[in-house]
Amino acid sequence: YLVSGLLIPMVMPVDLPLWMLAISVAFAVVIGKEAFGGTGMNIFNPALLARAFAFFAYPTFMSGDKIWVSDATTIDGVSGETILGSLAQGKEVAYSTMDMFLGFIPGSIGETSVLAILIGAFILIATGVGSWKIMVSGVIGAALTAMMFNAVGLTALMNFDWINHLVVGGFAFGIVFMATDPVSAAQTDKGKIIYGLLIGFFSIMIRVFNPAYPEGVMLAILLMNTLAPTIDYFVVNGNISKRKKRLAKSKQLKSA
Repeated sequence: YLVSGLLIPMVMPVDLPLWMLAISVAFAVVIGKEAFGGTGMNIFNPALLARAFAFFAYPTFMSGDKIWVSDATTIDGVSGETILGSLAQGKEVAYSTMDMFLGFIPGSIGETSVLAILIGAFILIATGVGSWKIMVSGVIGAALTAMMFNAVGLTALMNFDWINHLVVGGFAFGIVFMATDPVSAAQTDKGKIIYGLLIGFFSIMIRVFNPAYPEGVMLAILLMNTLAPTIDYFVVNGNISKRKKRLAKSKQLKSA
């Protein structure tokens, strides 16, 4: 509950009405966690489930050009669009890659500064809490998919440089703090690599092909939460099949 309580505020707009936030958290805890057996039994990341509920239940408060974004010239903030929202409408963006990396861009509290997210990633890896296999494979999957679309370049999001895809929006935050959730992620070593690659792939695919929802990492992770047990199942059974073949081969050699 402490982890969910820290993550949920970081993926929500800061001006989301508190009653909407309360309902979203209640849904994530009761339906997404307790219904599956409680702590350690849930198949979906609770923080992402809270955001998904808020997004589909109260879409005008979660996306579009009315959400609160930071502005260096004001004390509090202004209403405006995120970078991905602008690109989805075919508009130009005035932010540099360094602005995106450091966090001088609009967005939810936790997703803007990739530098701060990298510090968190090193802490998770050093303490053994987060899987570096998921993080690295997720970045590789997203980078390769973005490069593929860069070569096509039919829309603004396809033309958006692959390195910028990695440092803008919620991708970095999601792949470090959400995808590595030890309960809902894949458990096998090979499964973690496949799991991460597919999250990266689907994140960019959703961004490019869904103009109404250009931030795709949330749906990509929730989709892969659903498929994680299946990935582990095939990885484990593949290992069993290989061992059976090695055993049969060794028996043949002994008999010979």
